[in-house]
Amino acid sequence: MKKCLLSVAIIFIAAISAKAQFSLGAKAGVNFSKISTDNVKESTVAGYQAGLFARFGSSFYVQPELYLGSSGGKFDFNNNGGTVTSSGKVRFTSLNVPLLLGKGFGGDNLNFRVMAGPVYSYLLDKTQSFSDNVSGAYNDFGDYKKSTLGYQVGAGIDIGHITTDVRYEGGLTKINENYGQRQNIWAVSVGFKFF
Repeated sequence: MKKCLLSVAIIFIAAISAKAQFSLGAKAGVNFSKISTDNVKESTVAGYQAGLFARFGSSFYVQPELYLGSSGGKFDFNNNGGTVTSSGKVRFTSLNVPLLLGKGFGGDNLNFRVMAGPVYSYLLDKTQSFSDNVSGAYNDFGDYKKSTLGYQVGAGIDIGHITTDVRYEGGLTKINENYGQRQNIWAVSVGFKFF
């Protein structure tokens, strides 16, 4: 972890010392998340995200972010005949910290971007509802980790001070080891660069 923080500090120092362009802004958006699970049918739930971002550089850039997000998943538990016997739903509220590296194509007034990088998520709150027969058969199904590591890849467009992104987030770590659960998220956001 110390090496990771040192690497981030070196990138920031390099960007600032090169007198790179700097932007600070706020963003908000919607996401559609699903928790993939072994031997259980899952479906998507809608959520939100809202927070701040900074961007160091223009053609090549580093973009750290800090935002609050809501995500989760729905599950259908089937019997051997394929009939749904019970269902459940979980929703997370988490603090997310992506560190994205990107490439811009264009100028100040119109810029197309691609980006990718790691994201750290810390679980602040969890609400879940599983039927009694799920809780009995899968006694630790809802035993989710407090922190996870993932990755984000995406593309965006800047028009003046308005910025918009479309991203995919995948889980590098499982949120529940026993059932192979990983969270996957598609997100669309709109932001405003203050400067």
